[in-house]
Amino acid sequence: MLEAESITIIREVVAEFERPVLLFSGGKDSIVMLRLAEKAFWPAPVPFPVLHVDTGQNFDEVLAYRDKRVAELGVQLVVASVQEWIDDGRLREDPGGQRNRLQTPVLLDAIERGDFNAAFGGARRDEEKARAKERVYSFRDEFGQWDPKNQRPELWGLYNGRHHKGEHIRVFPLSNWTELDIWQYIAEDEIEIPSIYYAHRREVVRRNGMLMAICQWVQPTDGEEVFETTVRYRTVGDASCTAAVESSAATVDEVIVEVAATRITERGATRADDKVSEASMEDRKREGYF
Repeated sequence: MLEAESITIIREVVAEFERPVLLFSGGKDSIVMLRLAEKAFWPAPVPFPVLHVDTGQNFDEVLAYRDKRVAELGVQLVVASVQEWIDDGRLREDPGGQRNRLQTPVLLDAIERGDFNAAFGGARRDEEKARAKERVYSFRDEFGQWDPKNQRPELWGLYNGRHHKGEHIRVFPLSNWTELDIWQYIAEDEIEIPSIYYAHRREVVRRNGMLMAICQWVQPTDGEEVFETTVRYRTVGDASCTAAVESSAATVDEVIVEVAATRITERGATRADDKVSEASMEDRKREGYF
């Protein structure tokens, strides 16, 4: 049922919009979304490019998977680089070194340059309360901004994609899926995903109650103890702001059992960038974030 609904949404967008693009990070949700797009048009190729906003702080395993998957499907990969914007002075690095917020202007520029009038995103309503407010078709104005109080009704699965030049629609085919649905689909469809989603040993520090992996962007500060433990990642963002969780789940079936028992959303448990304020995600989405 969820698969059929998502495929219908993807086909509707391709029929209605001239220049759609799929936001693909190499994370589990965008992986499932790309798999659904593949099924929607099989045996024809996926009829739109994929776009990755690369902050320069990605996990190596995820970038390797991204490139492999794109090559397998033969789809066009558009990479929008945050590092390039920092290097040429269009963006200034935050004092804390995190680049998550810096993705927004880079994304909006890539959409404008590509003349994309619809952008598929892998957000789900169960992830975070701001995302629970958003419709399947999310209208963005000429500045790429979202107004949560001015959304279009979606009665009986009817979507309104009307827009003017310069405006665009964000489309969320996975809105009604849960984290458990995603993992069950990965299992049923035998979808390969990056290895960091499964249990492995890593050096970490405990910071603000979360396990941050030691890397070039995360180094221990005074009073922080580095230790090695078995972890996995529930969600994948920048290495600088995405925490791991202690886990022994080394197979997809073991992950499903673990996810079924948890009562904390993956973003709530693992994303330091969402801890800034109660409305941090909604503030970013208003500005044009994913």
